[in-house]
Amino acid sequence: MCLRVKEGALFISDAHDSDKRDGFYRFLLKIKEKEINPTQLFLMGDMFDLLVGEVQYLVKTHAKEIDLLDEIAKNLEVYYFEGNHDFVLKRLFQNVKVIDISMQPILFDIADKKILLSHGDKYGGALHAFFTKLIRSVFLLKILNLIDKMGDFFISKKIKSDLLKKNICSKIENFKELIELKISKNHLFEADIIAEGHYHQNRNFENKKYKYINFSSFACNQSYFIVQLSPEIKFLEIKGDA
Repeated sequence: MCLRVKEGALFISDAHDSDKRDGFYRFLLKIKEKEINPTQLFLMGDMFDLLVGEVQYLVKTHAKEIDLLDEIAKNLEVYYFEGNHDFVLKRLFQNVKVIDISMQPILFDIADKKILLSHGDKYGGALHAFFTKLIRSVFLLKILNLIDKMGDFFISKKIKSDLLKKNICSKIENFKELIELKISKNHLFEADIIAEGHYHQNRNFENKKYKYINFSSFACNQSYFIVQLSPEIKFLEIKGDA
């Protein structure tokens, strides 16, 4: 099947919704009410500060967002790229196309070009790959969920509390050089455009081989991006008010 990014597709990344941030939920309400009316919806990961499909407390905490998103996906093509804060999500949705980290990056057509899409948190070496696989083990998560329930969800509450203390809007020095090294090291040259979230930098650059796009964090500046295909491919940044 040919995967294609359409004119008017909407990209949003790193909303990090939590007990203290509900901008993503209000954003979804606007899509439901057609105040925002994209042709496709691409969720580029970390839409929640913490959402793990096998952890009961976290699923219950974000039940309204999960239900609303799946309702929207009945009438709108929705792709959800799992991140490092939200994963093991497939069982939560009937209508959303969930892209597991193991399937990322994934190649789409966009006009007459190719675009490689991912959340961005994948290429961190052998130890990182092992940890990424370990924390997504359904068997392990079921055990942790049981311990969590027995202890009044102390694990989930502690992690959520610690995450809220993080500064997620900081600037990364030498970002362009770090990304070029990552792309070169992992041979990600099969696309004309490489686009990802994760880093919260809202920066683009290009060279002779590809154009690179890092989406901003919705949690930091309430920005999302609308695809324009003509006269050239652009990701137009829209400042929200969530």
